[in-house]
Amino acid sequence: MPRSMLYGTLFKVCRQFHKMSIPATKPFTVFVEGNIGSGKTTFLEHFRRFEDITLLTEPVEEWRNLRGWNLLDLMYKDPAKWAMTFQAYVSLTMLEMHRRTTTTPVKLMERSIYSARYCFVEHMMKSGVMHPAQFAVLDEWFRFIHQQIPIDADLIVYLKTSPSVVYDRIKKRARSEEQCVPLSYIEELHKLHEDWLINRVHAECPAPVLVIDADLDLSQITEEYKKSEHRILRQAVDVVMNSPNKLSPKKPITGSPISIVPKIRL
Repeated sequence: MPRSMLYGTLFKVCRQFHKMSIPATKPFTVFVEGNIGSGKTTFLEHFRRFEDITLLTEPVEEWRNLRGWNLLDLMYKDPAKWAMTFQAYVSLTMLEMHRRTTTTPVKLMERSIYSARYCFVEHMMKSGVMHPAQFAVLDEWFRFIHQQIPIDADLIVYLKTSPSVVYDRIKKRARSEEQCVPLSYIEELHKLHEDWLINRVHAECPAPVLVIDADLDLSQITEEYKKSEHRILRQAVDVVMNSPNKLSPKKPITGSPISIVPKIRL
């Protein structure tokens, strides 16, 4: 039986099993992480053909229009004034995504409250854009959420990219709010992602990490995304079938990331 048909059959079983489980059953949850312009939305769109996967993309339109205010644009134009306001709203909208119920056994999310804290808020603090008092408030909110509200994570897909590659992509896609973003900002975010997901320097990594080399042209990277299907769907089937009332790991993951390198098939 072809692999795609096998997964289709298994997922039908999973879906029925998921529906029969008690309400506390949690979906297999994947965070898709990476720098600006790393191809996260494209990666999620690749999985739209699977009917048993819920896709949650970053709520960018909410950030662009909060009662008529474009917080994303305000943050990029005057970060010293708007960084805390923007990140506070990012935390709220991301938390809503984390807590959103799904009817499918698998959920893929674009970014997470973890990357918001460990990459973006961390950068704002280290660069001096955010006052230490503002950082302290956001950090206390994050700690409270992390300790009191379950945030499920079973796998992190890290779309690893070179800063120069994503900088070119940002310029080409011409999103108005991003046109003032300098290469140095992309480089600093890249280092923070690496420190969090690869080097495990200073922050908790809540799930195993699957690394995909995403430097390929977005029109040519489909093959790499197909490789990830096997890893994600296989693990999802195992989790849903064997542990319907599972809980996310309580301890930080310390194992080495798993790499998917171009031109090497799983």
